[in-house]
Amino acid sequence: MADDTVTAAPVAPLQQVLAALQDPVRLEVVRRLYNAGAALQCGALYDGINKSTATHHFKILREAGVTERLVLDGLTHQRLRREEVDIALPGLLDSVVRSANRQADAS
Repeated sequence: MADDTVTAAPVAPLQQVLAALQDPVRLEVVRRLYNAGAALQCGALYDGINKSTATHHFKILREAGVTERLVLDGLTHQRLRREEVDIALPGLLDSVVRSANRQADAS
């Protein structure tokens, strides 16, 4: 049950969403959230970067309207706004994540 939800920004125009997704760290965050199908604790969404850098990447994704921050039982989570993005930009996340999964599987 959510204790606190930061009000989500509307889904940004296509150019801003694509700019948010073009960064490899942010794309990996979105890929992990998409594949999980649920909100995840922030620490489960990145490897090899420090917390302040991760916070910056989360902010970019939130400002593009791709994710939202939730506080569940006192712990900060990120949630992919999959339905909202799909309404604004149909098929974008499915296509981008499918491609990212193929690349991750090939690695």
